[in-house]
Amino acid sequence: MAMANPYAKYQNNTVTTASPQELTFMLYNGCLKFMNQAKAAMQEENIEERNRLIGRAQAIVQEFMVTLDLNADVSKGMLQLYDYANSKLVDANVKNDLASLEQAEEVIQQLRDTWKEAMQLNRQQQFGNKDQA
Repeated sequence: MAMANPYAKYQNNTVTTASPQELTFMLYNGCLKFMNQAKAAMQEENIEERNRLIGRAQAIVQEFMVTLDLNADVSKGMLQLYDYANSKLVDANVKNDLASLEQAEEVIQQLRDTWKEAMQLNRQQQFGNKDQA
């Protein structure tokens, strides 16, 4: 019997034990990774790979869009940012436009960084309050 890839097992454990906040952070990082790889594919003029990678980034952005709670005011603004990033990904893919890809990447990176800060503040509030009690 073949031994499972230890890295794959670690990745699976990381995902299955992560909190929803950590999973969202992982998705942001994955989206940025796909965009970065798509940039390399553009420079190598590998159209098929560029298309595949931008498609994967778009799938993540679209998942963010459909999972927003539009009853929250902040979600409406986030939807506009996701929609903008998605349209830039489409432009990047259709027009082979590096600038559009970089614009989408900038939006997602800012959202990821903001999410990371929110996670850190949440942890401080959760665990900081216990220290003060």
